[in-house]
Amino acid sequence: MEQLSDILARATRAIPEEYFRLAIHGGPPVYRERVYCYELYHQKRSLWPDDCPFCLNGEIDKQAHPILQQLGAAYAKPDFLIHTPGDMAGNHAIMEVKPLGAARGDIHADLEKLCLFVSRVRYQRAIYLLYGYGEEGRTLDRVCDVYARLDDPRGIEIWLHAEAGQPARCVVELPQRTQTGPNAA
Repeated sequence: MEQLSDILARATRAIPEEYFRLAIHGGPPVYRERVYCYELYHQKRSLWPDDCPFCLNGEIDKQAHPILQQLGAAYAKPDFLIHTPGDMAGNHAIMEVKPLGAARGDIHADLEKLCLFVSRVRYQRAIYLLYGYGEEGRTLDRVCDVYARLDDPRGIEIWLHAEAGQPARCVVELPQRTQTGPNAA
C-alpha cells in the first residue's frame, strides 16, 4: 500500500491539540494514548482510499485466532493493523503508538510485538509512532537502546509526531539485525 505513509502524515497533521494532550480539570494537559489513537483512527479512515484492498483496524483482540495461537502472537492487541481480514496473505502493516517519555518496559513490549508480527505473522511493515512535545531525543535514544537489546530485531520504522497540527515523519528506520557466526543461515 503505497499511500500509507502519506495517509499517516496527513492524518497526524489533522489531529487537534485537544486529542494530542487531554485537558485535565485542575491540572496541566496529559498524554492519553487511547484518546490520541481514536482520533488518529478517525483521521486515517477519513483519508482511506475506497479502492484499497486493505482494511484499517484498531486494537483487534487476537485471543481466539487459531493461527496466531500457533505463532505465539494471540496475546497481542496491536494499536493498528492494515490488513485483509480473513486472509493471512493480506498482512500489510502493524502500528504501535506511544507518547514521548514512555517507560522502557512499555517500549520493550511494543517493539517485541512489532518484531513478532513481522517475523512470524509476516506483516510487511512495522511502524512505531511516537508523539508528544519536548523529549524527542531522549525517547528516541531509549527506543534505539531497547531495540539493540532485542533477541530478534526486525526492521521497524520510527515515526515522530512532535507537535499538534504538524505531520508525523519517519525519523529513522531501524534495520533488521543479520545473524552472523556459526548459526547463521
